[in-house]
Amino acid sequence: MNLNSIKSILTLRYDYTQIPTLPRLKWEDLEKKKKFSVEDISNHLTSYLYKQIPENYSGPISISLSGGVDSSLALCLLKQNFPENQIDAISIKFSDSPDETETASKIAKKVGVDHHIIEIDNFLEKLSDAISITKLPFWDIHWIYVAENAKNFSNYLVSGDGGDELFGGYVFRYSKFLSKINSNSSPKDKIQAYLSCHERDHVPEQENIFDKKMQFNWKDIHDTLYPFFNNPLSPIEQVFLADYNGKLLYNFSIINNSIAKYFNLNSVTPLLSDKIIQKSMKIPTIQKFNSSLNIGKLPLRKILKKFGIEELILKQKLGFSVNTENLWKNYGLEMAKEYLSDAKIIQDGWVKKNWIKLNLNDKNIDIRHINKLFGLLAFEIWYRKFYT
Repeated sequence: MNLNSIKSILTLRYDYTQIPTLPRLKWEDLEKKKKFSVEDISNHLTSYLYKQIPENYSGPISISLSGGVDSSLALCLLKQNFPENQIDAISIKFSDSPDETETASKIAKKVGVDHHIIEIDNFLEKLSDAISITKLPFWDIHWIYVAENAKNFSNYLVSGDGGDELFGGYVFRYSKFLSKINSNSSPKDKIQAYLSCHERDHVPEQENIFDKKMQFNWKDIHDTLYPFFNNPLSPIEQVFLADYNGKLLYNFSIINNSIAKYFNLNSVTPLLSDKIIQKSMKIPTIQKFNSSLNIGKLPLRKILKKFGIEELILKQKLGFSVNTENLWKNYGLEMAKEYLSDAKIIQDGWVKKNWIKLNLNDKNIDIRHINKLFGLLAFEIWYRKFYT
């Protein structure tokens, strides 16, 4: 892993130097819009399921269920096409965090599948294990809890990964981004606006975290994002392009695939088939995202409507959400002090001791700095395992 990898992970929460498991997209892939039908997308999702799970397979199937549009749609299609199979839906409930499992239970009951709620007290408990498996310094590793429990039921694990990036699901960021730019905004202006919508990935004084060995500067980060905002696409399409080529390509898909492989699971992700990726990027923005109502994933919602569970779907996007402030108070601070007070990444000149000391002692620390310390904690654990 090189310098650019580490800087990227600690600033953007993904490593753009990795070899992705999904195809990279260029702005030309979004340029010419095509007509589409909801039925066509639904058929492609079903076709993908049968390619990944044999039609004559009679064993059990696990599915990750959060209670949102993507996983609920995947569940409905799975039940529709494998009605005789035992289907086990798995939801994760994190301590002192938003709880989506009640919604997920209602959806599982309505669809007619078994539902299992896995309660996790300390999200960081398996951080070291996850880093050993993925060989990457990421701390957002909830998938290890999904995968190890899914393995108890089946060798197949279905998920709704990709819906947000492909069908315009990050609505809480879109309006903020558009409010920060205008028709005269340069690519640099749009990059800065985009970064401001991902404020939990970095801190205002980001450059003060790193010591000389890291050679950090914002230009490297801007250069990474520049191709996504220097093109003739509309601003919102540029955001779609950046989102796809960001955490989905170089964090979520790589981590999830590594963990699934470790547990010998067949990972089934209908929304991330090559055909769905290609088709989703050709859908006109207005047919994905309603800016006046601030609602995204319109095609997926239309497919879901025929299953009669739309009234149960969570209105606000959460995913498997951990309240990092409570996690910090309960476990994170103690663990960060143990690993970071005399960290190898400080001793070897990567991170400044004063920055870590200042924030570890800050009784009023905000969520952005908590997240950054979690990122540095993962970096330290990874560094000890693979470098020292």
